[in-house]
Parts: sequence; C-alpha cells; structure tokens
Amino acid sequence: QVQLVESGGGLVQPGGSLRLSCAASGRIFSINAMGWYRQAPGKQRELVADITNSGSTTYADSVKGRFTVSRDNAKNTVYLQMNSLKPEDTADYYCNYHRPTGPNYWGQGTQVTVSS
Repeated sequence: QVQLVESGGGLVQPGGSLRLSCAASGRIFSINAMGWYRQAPGKQRELVADITNSGSTTYADSVKGRFTVSRDNAKNTVYLQMNSLKPEDTADYYCNYHRPTGPNYWGQGTQVTVSS
C-alpha cells in the first residue's frame, strides 16, 4: 500500500501562483511515476503533469509553459509549481503514484480556486 498526502491548495487571484506538494509513504518502489490530476465540477478527471523517477515529464497542453512538475526522490515527494493561474484551472487536484505494472494510488485531493 502507498499513502499520499497533499498540501498547498487554496484561493488565488488570476495570474497568481501556487505550489502543491505530495508526500508518498508506505511500499514505495524505486521505479515509479508520480504526478497530478485534476477534476473540475461536472468534468472528468484529467492528467495535469506526471514525472518518472528518472525525471521524464508529461504535461497537459493546457498547462504547458505555466506549470512545472518536479520531485525529490529522497523524500518521495512530488511538487507542482503553478504560475499564471487562470479561472479554468479551478479544480480539485489529486496526487497520483503508479508503477509500470500495478494499481494507481491517489491522494485525498486538494482544492485550487482561481478567482478575483
């Protein structure tokens, strides 16, 4: 089992920045990927950004150039730096951990609201 604990959500004005953090604990394997998904009201959960243990990243087109995903393997922690936030970024953000084979693990979610 893997446990994920997120932090860093909140209310921010358009154009502002937020940084999300997610710490993983439990049965962590060295080869894995961690990342962030989001779900807005009435919409499906979608990938925001993902990073492997070797540093390979994937981003949704809608966040490229504004969001940066990073990780600290020694701390089993993944970060999402969100800049130039827009109202359409408003959603619940979920941390994800997975391996090439095996189940997905999810955090409890943290709310991000972009509004003036």
